[in-house]
Amino acid sequence: MNVDEVPQDGNATHEGQRRAVYARDAGGRLGLVLSRGWQVEETVTRQAVEAFDELAAAALARVRAGQSSPLEYHMYRARMDLPLLAQATGLWRWRVRRHLRPAIFARLGPGLRARYAEALGMEAARLDEIA
Repeated sequence: MNVDEVPQDGNATHEGQRRAVYARDAGGRLGLVLSRGWQVEETVTRQAVEAFDELAAAALARVRAGQSSPLEYHMYRARMDLPLLAQATGLWRWRVRRHLRPAIFARLGPGLRARYAEALGMEAARLDEIA
């Protein structure tokens, strides 16, 4: 994409911020150009956020029914999926999946709870709370 082709439509999901994108200048060199975003990007971002909101609502229902741990709800609320949470905590996916079971989650030690809390951007004491 050339510098003069960088989209400047505006993107409400950026909340007034601009982001840097790479584009070719007149000399053919790549450089950073500020962009206000574009409509397609905003649509896709909104769809992704809505999908995570739906996953969080379904997880919340499972937590209240005793079928899943609060960790699943917090994972989706933080816009994460299982592979991303595993990567952020440094745990194997199978361990994170195991911790989504209520009985296993209830027995987690303070060290693992702290790792999850840090990855989710919350306090460890709030991991058991749901909305």
